[in-house]
Amino acid sequence: MSSCGPPPPHPSFKSELRIKKLFPDVVIRKIDTAPESKTFNYQGFQPGKQILKAGFSKEPGKRKFGVDTIFDRDTEIIVRDGARLYTDIFRPATSETVPVPAVIPWSPYGKTGTGPQSYDYMAPFRVGIPHERTTGYEKFEGPDPAEWSERGYAVINMDARGAGHSDGIITYFGDQEAEDIYDVIEWLIKQKWCNGSVVMMGNSWLSLSQINFASRMKHPALKALAPWESFNDFYRHGFNRGGRPHLRKFHAMISGGMAGPEGSEDVFAMTAHRPLYDDYWEEKRIAIENIDDIPVYALASYSSMLHTYGSFALFRDSKTKQKWLRVHPYQEWHDIYRDDMNDDLQKYFDHYAKGINNGWEDTTPPVRLSLLGFESGGGIAQTVIERPETSWPLEREELRTFYLDASSGKLVKDRLTSESSTTYEAHHLTDTANFTLYFEEQTELAGYSKATVWVSTPDHDDMDVAVQIRKIDAQGKLLKHLNYPCPVPESEVPDLNTAKTLGPQGFLRASHRGTLDRSQSSSDVDLFYTHRFSEKIKPGTKVRLEIPLWPIGMVFAPGEGIMLRVSGHDMCLPEIAVCTLDEPDDENVGKTTLHTGGEYDSTLTLPFILG
Repeated sequence: MSSCGPPPPHPSFKSELRIKKLFPDVVIRKIDTAPESKTFNYQGFQPGKQILKAGFSKEPGKRKFGVDTIFDRDTEIIVRDGARLYTDIFRPATSETVPVPAVIPWSPYGKTGTGPQSYDYMAPFRVGIPHERTTGYEKFEGPDPAEWSERGYAVINMDARGAGHSDGIITYFGDQEAEDIYDVIEWLIKQKWCNGSVVMMGNSWLSLSQINFASRMKHPALKALAPWESFNDFYRHGFNRGGRPHLRKFHAMISGGMAGPEGSEDVFAMTAHRPLYDDYWEEKRIAIENIDDIPVYALASYSSMLHTYGSFALFRDSKTKQKWLRVHPYQEWHDIYRDDMNDDLQKYFDHYAKGINNGWEDTTPPVRLSLLGFESGGGIAQTVIERPETSWPLEREELRTFYLDASSGKLVKDRLTSESSTTYEAHHLTDTANFTLYFEEQTELAGYSKATVWVSTPDHDDMDVAVQIRKIDAQGKLLKHLNYPCPVPESEVPDLNTAKTLGPQGFLRASHRGTLDRSQSSSDVDLFYTHRFSEKIKPGTKVRLEIPLWPIGMVFAPGEGIMLRVSGHDMCLPEIAVCTLDEPDDENVGKTTLHTGGEYDSTLTLPFILG
């Protein structure tokens, strides 16, 4: 056994950058090799076969293996261009005689117990996952190998191209990754322990890799997908939301933890090189409308500042007839280790990968919808958890529009004849313009919202505008929703987005207002901006901005309500502590004035659910 690294590359492999040929200006960032990295938690290179006996645990207090499990470590798979990709494979020992399906969690975040991303580091109280729930062999955001060996599956913990010891450069999705996945599937079904069926699952990158593949290629052995929270548009959802840089520190933290032999594509750096939507960003877009013939079990929540919109859109816009959406009230990492949801996922996989007639298609609702009650923050409405529904958006939705009144700070039903305005400091971490609305009866909001605001600034030729919907109690207190069970009250839990949901947001850079394309918008409120050009504004000019917000799901008891907040900054909590901002990350200068009443139809449109 060796711990120093793999042998030299396969003679046929040349690290030719497909993305570099397409876009010569693409930024390739140098990264540490896996052995050199201080954050990758390098486990050494030790190809070989181990038997982890039932009762074995990696360390005291961790989950024990329930069945004898074969651990094929640092297994080499050579793909079509000669690149060597390395994987750790966990499979029940019985697979030597009774073949099993393979589950692929695909990402460059490390194979088994590697990578800086860890539940201990990324969220307070380990995102509500007990230490004894996982083995320490799980890939970040993926299934636990011991659990799924017990369930009769092999877990294929891949180091994607360019990660760990896998040859090449880390690239962000596209055709290259899809081809790699195809070749790995082809290799897997030739193994004697595999029954010829492959499925994929996981959060975030592990989710995007699934839909990226299914939108570009097909393989008959790939039986089902479980993309448990993802986005599909790098520009609009991930890196340039609303036409302005989005979550810069978070993306830097994630990419800074990658390790590999050659380097990584720096997508966030491309936001400076290509600030408008163009062919580079189009190549990155995952065409979910092309997913038409494979079962999809999609997951969504309201807690992510990256995945919420794309997760709902995957269910709505994919063309496959075999699709299910489960909307949960938690944080995605917590949900992926819920025992009952793993039972649910096994039922889904068993039906398609093992051919078991277990009633999945007949008994599973198309949509299971959660609505946040924020009861942990002091409200009295109770969270609705995964209620069966038939569609998304809900067919019994009714859009209602309210007018912003700057003179009273309220949202009102009738159009205002008198003009008024309110001003906030635009380049500021906390300054906002606020408007409240209270509900007299039990109320549910679920779907897409839109804020229309008339704004101006005397000090600059552009401005970033953010809008956010917060829930308030009957006394006007802003509420926070805990994303998972914590051993202390909400007030004692750190204010981080992994731990707490505040409410949906929308963003728009004013110079992108003219790129609104109503023909591509899914509705009057779920608007689509092309972001293909920029049109500056004359300082002092009043401009009308229509800003779509990401999906909302809230329930209100009588007397509770909402607050619409308008500002120049991202009002979400930082993802983790190191992502806290010392200064706003926007293009604002000076003050922004919001105009209401008279000719200025500043409004908020909300999706009410009828009983």
